[in-house]
Amino acid sequence: MIVGIDLGTTNSLIAWVDGQKAKLIPNRLGDLLTPSVVSVDAEDGTVYVGRTALAQEGLHPFDTASVFKRSMGTGKEYKLGGRTFRPEELSSLVLRSLKEDAEVYLGQPVEEAVISVPAYFNDQQRRATRRAGELAGLRVERIVNEPTAAAMAYGICEQGKDGRYLVFDLGGGTLDVSILEMFQNIIEVHAIAGDNFLGGEDFTQVLLELFARKAGLDLTALSPADAFRVRRQAEWGKLALSEGLLAVVNCDVGGKTYSAGISRGEYEAVCRPLLERIRKPVERSLRDAGVSVNEIDDILLVGGASKSPIVRGFCQKFFGREPLTGVDPDQAIAMGAALAAAIKERKEELREVILTDVCPFSLGVEVSTMNGGFRETGHFAPIIERNTVIPVSRTERFYTVHDQQDEVRIVVLQGESRMARDNLQLGELTIPVPANKAGAESVDVTFTYDVNSLLEVEVLVNSTGQKHRRIIQNGSRVLTEEEAQERLKKLQYLKIPPRDEEPNRLLLFRGEQLYQESHGAVRQEVDRLMTWFEQVLSRRDRRAIEKARQELADALDRLEEME
Repeated sequence: MIVGIDLGTTNSLIAWVDGQKAKLIPNRLGDLLTPSVVSVDAEDGTVYVGRTALAQEGLHPFDTASVFKRSMGTGKEYKLGGRTFRPEELSSLVLRSLKEDAEVYLGQPVEEAVISVPAYFNDQQRRATRRAGELAGLRVERIVNEPTAAAMAYGICEQGKDGRYLVFDLGGGTLDVSILEMFQNIIEVHAIAGDNFLGGEDFTQVLLELFARKAGLDLTALSPADAFRVRRQAEWGKLALSEGLLAVVNCDVGGKTYSAGISRGEYEAVCRPLLERIRKPVERSLRDAGVSVNEIDDILLVGGASKSPIVRGFCQKFFGREPLTGVDPDQAIAMGAALAAAIKERKEELREVILTDVCPFSLGVEVSTMNGGFRETGHFAPIIERNTVIPVSRTERFYTVHDQQDEVRIVVLQGESRMARDNLQLGELTIPVPANKAGAESVDVTFTYDVNSLLEVEVLVNSTGQKHRRIIQNGSRVLTEEEAQERLKKLQYLKIPPRDEEPNRLLLFRGEQLYQESHGAVRQEVDRLMTWFEQVLSRRDRRAIEKARQELADALDRLEEME
């Protein structure tokens, strides 16, 4: 069984294809969205994932991690519960949770997945995502760009008409803009652009800062627990402004209540710099595709943050029309990834779709150039330009620059900067050549790049006919195979609570958090409810526990609304 997974910054989803229809798989709590949050209990080492971990964040912020997708492919480390985790390891725990939920739901093992990534992820970030899947016990042979997956969900599930589309994908942490064309059973991507550090989290942050200014709250003086609660109130305020013209944000900090009313107009004003950042990738994608706004037939909005009225208003004003809303923005990517998985699995029920994609960044090598009368090193020479349709193979010839030079160093780079140092180094090869006069020896460098983001580098020494070949797989900051196996062993021994216990743990965490945030009669009622529920749990009567769990959930919902 191959499934499709949307590994998101804020939430993650998993889906499969039943017949011709993509279907989302609920998690152990019955939710379709699993928060991309991991928490480790410092006392007993238990690892929590999803909504349970999110409830823990307010109680133990130092032992909880979120938004780690933004750090994929980097050397950043997170210390939780006395353990150290890399971003791909935290992602693997989310993926493992999704995998287990799918196996229970489908009643069969899940061994392979197609995982979506932001179109603007570079090679290190893509390899880190693939590694996260492997650490979770999944084979990941195919990575699909998120906007492309969303277009597949629209084109196949909704039977979209032929035409040229712009996919605007604004998730919790990243922005992707893709221009593609649908013709019968062909989906052809023409251009992609984006910003890996712009998403719904940033819109929450500007609202948080606006609230703090109006309420006279010093954000730098907050404890981690208080900072979490204030940010959660800002998130609720953002949701309230999605539905109305005014939101009142309240928060208790250090025994003092801070409150401020925020209008949608005020919120839109502080969001203008973010909207300007959104504008640039949209304009760049149009330029790279060589089309005007009027030549775009429809706009598809994808990602939870795209549901914001401010973002929808920006898109409507920029494009001069209403975006399409046939597929839920939260669900489109997971459904498209599932369809990509079904096509890979060659399910007979699903009509064959031909999908072409493009290279998100330029790929090239470091060279030296003449600057006046001097030779200057450290320049970037592209071999495959960004937005070239893949798979692709391109060759460029380079010459020696020194007399008696007996080797050529090929530094493989990815990026758009003129100088090599400002681009991402993917690897390097040192190739021996016959010692000769400067310019007498040459090498042909061939880059071959495929849909799975694997780059093959082949260097031909023209005078000798010798070929040197290398597949670029391991970036300097991504786990090697040996490191991955060692980390996999450690991850397997993590203490993860049984599925049937998690709903109870979630309620206990929610109650504890509400107790800390409330006071007076509400706090006394929470204490009474928690004591009663713990007594029911101690009797180990499954039927009584299920009944008590529902009663406690209803009571906490009511008390949270009061607060």
